[in-house]
Amino acid sequence: MNIEAMQAHYEIGQELTRFARAMDDRDWPTLEAILTEDATAELGTGTLEGSDAIIATIRRYLDACGTSQHLLGNLIVEAEGDRARSRCYVSDMHLGQGDASEPNFRSLGDYHDVWLRIDGRWRLSARHKHNRALIGSMEVFG
Repeated sequence: MNIEAMQAHYEIGQELTRFARAMDDRDWPTLEAILTEDATAELGTGTLEGSDAIIATIRRYLDACGTSQHLLGNLIVEAEGDRARSRCYVSDMHLGQGDASEPNFRSLGDYHDVWLRIDGRWRLSARHKHNRALIGSMEVFG
């Protein structure tokens, strides 16, 4: 692996972590800063087009539940110039409002992302979440 590939792996890993933490912190401006304006996503709800639609869908779920935590792992990045693809596992947990024990919802999945380097910074331009397992109740989201 050359230095450019290692740097892309590190920088994209940082952006993935920032994105996951921003979801858990309900930090919507950070999500907006990471996504390209014309980003697309398939999160299990149908194709979303544009950063506003992606953030609105994420908010619809996360604003309705209590604490959440998105954990990432096993990151693979393939970069060429100012374009890259990444894959990483995601394990997310969502707890209910108030008494956090019930209901709860978890998923095990795999993010397949496309990144563009714009003005020296990697921005997320496409995400496809492959859900491998869904555990618990969607009632946690209202």
